[in-house]
Amino acid sequence: MDKEKRRQQRINRRYRGETIFRACSMMAIVVAAAFLIFFLVDIIRTGYTAFQQTEINVDVVYNQDTVDFPQTAVPDELSDLVSRGFLRLIPNQVEADPELMGTTQNMWILAEAEVDQYIKGKPNKLDEEEIAVVEKLRAEGKIKKFFNKGFFTNGDSKLPEMAGLKSAVIGTLYVLMLTMMFSIPVGVMTAIYLEEFASDNWLTRIIEVNINNLAAIPSIIFGLLGLAIFINIFGVPRSSALAGGLTLSLMTLPVIIISTRASLRSVPDTIRQGAQGVGASPWQVVWHHILPLSLPGIMTGSIIGLAHAMGETAPLLIVGMLAYIPSAPTSITEAATVLPAQIYTWSSDSLRAYTERTALGIIVLLSILLMLNAVAVVLRNKYERKW
Repeated sequence: MDKEKRRQQRINRRYRGETIFRACSMMAIVVAAAFLIFFLVDIIRTGYTAFQQTEINVDVVYNQDTVDFPQTAVPDELSDLVSRGFLRLIPNQVEADPELMGTTQNMWILAEAEVDQYIKGKPNKLDEEEIAVVEKLRAEGKIKKFFNKGFFTNGDSKLPEMAGLKSAVIGTLYVLMLTMMFSIPVGVMTAIYLEEFASDNWLTRIIEVNINNLAAIPSIIFGLLGLAIFINIFGVPRSSALAGGLTLSLMTLPVIIISTRASLRSVPDTIRQGAQGVGASPWQVVWHHILPLSLPGIMTGSIIGLAHAMGETAPLLIVGMLAYIPSAPTSITEAATVLPAQIYTWSSDSLRAYTERTALGIIVLLSILLMLNAVAVVLRNKYERKW
């Protein structure tokens, strides 16, 4: 009887342990989900206001005085409320369209960042006199919020109201294009050789161990490697998309090699044996049979690798891509920046108006990364074969 009682007690302890483990697992999931939801809600709450930008309806005078002293182109009471960026463009506007001289144009122009913050109900540095003018303009319908297209069509700027992502987006596209061009062919060919042709000896085992280790080391090490090899030895222009693309190629290679090898390994040996049985050479077996069947996995791994590279900042900081780039680069050798570096630059600025732009930049970056991961999942589910 005592033996049966002890056995039942042991069973009850196991059940209690299982119940506690399940409860802890559920609690961990709930906590993780809560943090994720809090993060997303906070980012969206902070950043959605940057989709709109305040503009003021102003009569702009074009004459020689306003060309020489652009701040006089608008009424004195508004000179500190409109964006200095617009006023600086007046000489260029006259040069592009000489017929503007001697005219007065009524137009909507960007408001200064502090005015925009006030209209959005956020902390600002306007004094009482400026607030009175802003409220008067609002009562007259001469100050409104419009869609902030400049956020997507302008480059970086020292003026928050004019800062945009265009130069960072183009720099990111250059870097990802170069990363894809260098890392995918080299990574796939390396994986094919190691998996299908290389002999199982001490050398290949050392290479495999080092590839697995490279996939786990901090990304900033690849930045130091890119600085030492590509910039200091080969003379690649610092801060250029070429330097960033080559550096991220090094970082992405281990991920692509490992995922490609896993895809090749998933193809049954019967495919290889059948092809060899009808006289196919080892290369024909790989090219006509193994590679097409493993292509979905290779594409998935490559897309995930590129998404990982797109979100990296540390290695690009080392090669100088944390730069002020107001104009989009036109070639891979010009100075460029990328989305994560642009977001980091805005987040470190003391002006409050950059806070919402930082959050909106994060939303854009997360959206692109989620889209890339969704494409990888769709490709895997659509083309994956079950053996």
